[in-house]
Parts: sequence; C-alpha cells; structure tokens
Amino acid sequence: MDEDVQAAAARLVRRIKEGGHSITVAESCTGGLLASSFTDIAGASAWFNQAWITYSNDAKIKVLGVKPESIEKKGAVSAEVAIQMAQGALKHADADIAISITGIAGPKNDGTNKKVGLVYVGIASRNWANAESTQIGGNRAENKIGFVHFALLSTIKRWDEAMVEAEENRKKIKLQKDQVEAEKIQFELERAEREAAARDSAPWQDDAWDGEGAPPGTDSSLDGEVEWD
Repeated sequence: MDEDVQAAAARLVRRIKEGGHSITVAESCTGGLLASSFTDIAGASAWFNQAWITYSNDAKIKVLGVKPESIEKKGAVSAEVAIQMAQGALKHADADIAISITGIAGPKNDGTNKKVGLVYVGIASRNWANAESTQIGGNRAENKIGFVHFALLSTIKRWDEAMVEAEENRKKIKLQKDQVEAEKIQFELERAEREAAARDSAPWQDDAWDGEGAPPGTDSSLDGEVEWD
C-alpha cells in the first residue's frame, strides 16, 4: 500500500479510536483499496466491522439503497450518488461514520462526458453527510490510489470540522444552561428582596405583639376604671 495512504489511514484511525467510534466504507472504482488501508492496521476489528464493493449501478441500488433516478439524472459518478452510497453503508453497518468512493479510474470514461480521474467521495455520519470531489491525472492504478488518499484526507478534514462544531455546540448549550441558572438565581434573590421589603413596610409590623403584657393598641388602664358588680 502507498505510504501516503497508510499515513493518512493511520491519522484517521487515531481520531476514530479516541472517541470509541466505528467506520465503514462503500467503494466502487477503487475495488476495496480503501477497506484494505484500514485492515492493514492492527486491531482493525475493534472499529471496522464490514464494507461493500458495489461496482455496478445495480449493486449500488440493491445493496446500498442508491436511488435509480439519482443515477439516471446525475450519473453514478456524482455527489448525490456518493452521499447515498455512504448513507447506505452507514445504515447497514450501524457505524458512526461511512466513506464512499465513486469515480472514473480509466483508462476510458465508459462513454460518459466526465473525465478520467474524476472522483466523488461521500462522507456520512448519523448527523450530517456531504461529498467532496477532485480531478486526478494519472493511469488507472495511480488514480485508484489517488482516490483513496483523497478520500482519507477529505474525511480527516470533515471529521475535524465536525469535532470543532460539536465543541462549539457543547459550549453554546452549556452557556445557555448557565444563563438559565443565573436568571433563576437572580429571580430568587429579587423575590427575597421584595418579600423582605414587604415585611418591613407592612402596617401591622408596628403593632407586633409577642404575647406578653397587653396587646398593642389597647388601653391597659381600662380594667381599673370599670367597676364590676
């Protein structure tokens, strides 16, 4: 396996293992090279369960659930199909992230108007999905290796972006919770202040009676002035 591919695969796997995640792939033109880059890494069974090589359009439809109309309208080598391939693999493997590759490795373009060396990489998680594309100039073998390398680098980039977004969302949620808690505390303080002010200003406070002696507001000499038969 190409050294650059091996290095990129190792970088991606480190990220996957750090979070205890799993990965799956769906390949077309690369014929299993991407899966091989993962299984070349010792201990792959802990985070890599299965993969698919759906070389024909019929296999893409039947195995991965790619929509026939997407292939008819956009072609098998398209962002739409790449995303659907990745989403299909993700669903069937019950993984955390999936990568798909669909491209034209050459030497011919099979009658399409797309150039040899064109590739689309689909990347999908349970929360998002997107596709990346590039054009590579080389022979069939070089293009296949280049496609895999591009897929790995694209996934690393998208993974890092997703982690940054997740951290920002976590901080945003925490900030919102802190604000709600602060508002709750402030409300309780203000209510306590209002209650204290109400007690201090209440008219009956001036006539408070502790239960001893004559109640406030009564004339204690009254009993002495009354003669009882």
